[in-house]
Amino acid sequence: MAVSTELVKQLRQETKARIIDCKKALEEAKGDLTLARKYVQEKGLARAEKNTDREAGMGYIASYTHATGKIASLLELLCETDFVAANEEFLDLAKNLAMQVAAMDPQSKDDFLAQDFIRGEQNVEKTIKALSGKIGEKIVLGRFVRFEVAEKE
Repeated sequence: MAVSTELVKQLRQETKARIIDCKKALEEAKGDLTLARKYVQEKGLARAEKNTDREAGMGYIASYTHATGKIASLLELLCETDFVAANEEFLDLAKNLAMQVAAMDPQSKDDFLAQDFIRGEQNVEKTIKALSGKIGEKIVLGRFVRFEVAEKE
């Protein structure tokens, strides 16, 4: 089935997936935008799984300080290249994850990855994998720490 350029453009704007992936998704879904979105998401996660054996030696350390100045966090989000480490979506995800650490106070990496992402519809782990699949590079959560004024050690 031939799909319109407008539909491909709309799916690309919504998902930020590659144009070829958007076109294939719309063809598979016979022009159904809802099914195409689902297909793009699944394909992105599958691509992320292929990257698991790669080394993530670059990244970004995001910080967040609550408006009160009494809670703060640092979070390390890792990727393969400095090019991705400078990517706007990667940086936004790191900053939002740092905010989530401050707000939700996860006690372990597994606990944090299982939490529902505060800015999305899936958990933190799937959110990271979705961006990894979309960008085509391994992205993993590194370390994180949360600080609170007068917190007992």
